[in-house]
Amino acid sequence: MTTRAAPILRVGNLMSVDPVTIDADASVTDAETVLQSYRITGLPVVSGGEVVGVLSQADLLNAHASELIGANWDRVRVRHLMTRPAITVQVGTTVQRAARLMLDEHIHRVVVVDENDLPVGVLTTSDLLRILLREEEAEELPR
Repeated sequence: MTTRAAPILRVGNLMSVDPVTIDADASVTDAETVLQSYRITGLPVVSGGEVVGVLSQADLLNAHASELIGANWDRVRVRHLMTRPAITVQVGTTVQRAARLMLDEHIHRVVVVDENDLPVGVLTTSDLLRILLREEEAEELPR
């Protein structure tokens, strides 16, 4: 009896494709609107098509808590609050490698880029949890 090795999952198999992005020079008010409209928790930040950072709900919440930033909210741009550099992976990166990177960097998402470093997707902790649940549910099925 031979045992089949489990297929190696790649980031491209799990990522959300066609990511919603925001320009580094956009207002943080616009960023809040985009996050709420798309019901997402983070945005790759681009400048000239290139990924330059990530803006998360946590970044916005921390900024709101600051009296100085809050008092000048109308003038704050995404580039002022984003986390940089963006942590990126390629489409062909293994899911295990991406998960390790997220854990080591204490982040909840990685931006997936193509061979030209253009954003093509996002992999989140929710995507990783979904695959774990799928595998667990498959193991529970009667054989």
